[in-house]
Amino acid sequence: MPSFSYKAHDRRSGKEVAGSLEAASQMEAIASLKKQGLLPIEVKESKAKSVKTPAGGTSGGGAGGGALAGLLGGGVKPAQVTLFTRQLSTLQDAGLPIVQSLQILTDMQRPGSFRTSLAQVTEDVQGGTMLSDAMARHPKIWDKLYTNLVKAGEAAGALDVILRRLSEFREKAQKLKKKIIGALIYPVAVLTIAVAILTFIMVFIVPKFEQIFRDLNIRLPALTVLLIEMSNFVAGWWWIILLTIIFGIVGIKIFRGTETGGAVVDRVQLKIPVLGQVVKKGSVARFTRTLGTLVTSGVGFLDALDITKSATPNIVVRNAIQDVRDSVKEGETINEPLRRSGVFDDIVVNMIKVGEETGELDKMLIKIADNYDEEVDSAVAAMMALLEPALIIFMGVAVGFIVIALFLPLISIIEQLNAGGG
Repeated sequence: MPSFSYKAHDRRSGKEVAGSLEAASQMEAIASLKKQGLLPIEVKESKAKSVKTPAGGTSGGGAGGGALAGLLGGGVKPAQVTLFTRQLSTLQDAGLPIVQSLQILTDMQRPGSFRTSLAQVTEDVQGGTMLSDAMARHPKIWDKLYTNLVKAGEAAGALDVILRRLSEFREKAQKLKKKIIGALIYPVAVLTIAVAILTFIMVFIVPKFEQIFRDLNIRLPALTVLLIEMSNFVAGWWWIILLTIIFGIVGIKIFRGTETGGAVVDRVQLKIPVLGQVVKKGSVARFTRTLGTLVTSGVGFLDALDITKSATPNIVVRNAIQDVRDSVKEGETINEPLRRSGVFDDIVVNMIKVGEETGELDKMLIKIADNYDEEVDSAVAAMMALLEPALIIFMGVAVGFIVIALFLPLISIIEQLNAGGG
């Protein structure tokens, strides 16, 4: 029976312990540690057998082939990888050999980037490479999270189970992302159309009224003068406005690309009314589901935190995960760093604390993710309920200002005509 060396967090003493034990697989070793009241940090086989990759690789499997596949992989859609994962899980569950399963799925793909990369993976696996290692050569398609879960499935002899969990994880993550993006499409589209209409009025309609007023040689109210000046600025300096917007967007992206700037932008984003709640709840759901899936699949806790951190786009949440990792490594609890970050609500921190104390942290993380998926739905609905009237009010105020400013001089002219006629 294989021997496994481990590092784990002892919940009773609060210290990190190390040792070794015998188990049939890595998954069983982790389960055994959990029964002892330990939180696995790192579990490795003492004498792991490595699968040698043929020298020089198979056809197209060398550095050049990997680089080419990486370039081609840039156009692969996440939904395509998710569907492949679900199909591979089904085939593995049916008992088909992994090479045959990969060949079937390769033949099913349309010609393109994904089929090319999948054919290379199939060829590598057929040549003796582990599936996780073959996939790791195409990081733009199968990321670190994906390949580590597959590796855990291979080590535990439960690849079909891991693939099913992975497909469910990806499906829920994509569903959550679609909800947030879908919620933003409507207000952005309406706002874009509104700005286009207002720009058209300012550039083409207002100048015609200005010409009429000039020909009539009448004194204009202050509101009308303000509108005309705004119209002249937009018509004469539209290119400066456009460049300012473009440079502003590029500048924010560059600023966000830095560690300090990214933290500032992400923290501001979390504090935006309504939208901040959607982003916050979505970030918590993503973090808990990713970490829960990794821990459930048998990945060591510190490794799981590293992978979750790399898969987290929000820098504020990413820094909180790093604090958690440092805390666990020193033998402390994981809930206090989460509390200090200000991103995680008290109920989340307390649920994680209960999960840590009861030895069911993985189940608690998945439960939190499911709850927060529902809360994202509620937050999105609340955001939409507020945005629709806000956009209507914005359009009403803008159009009302233009109409009043243009009709004030006309009312003055009508009054003068009536006075002259009397």
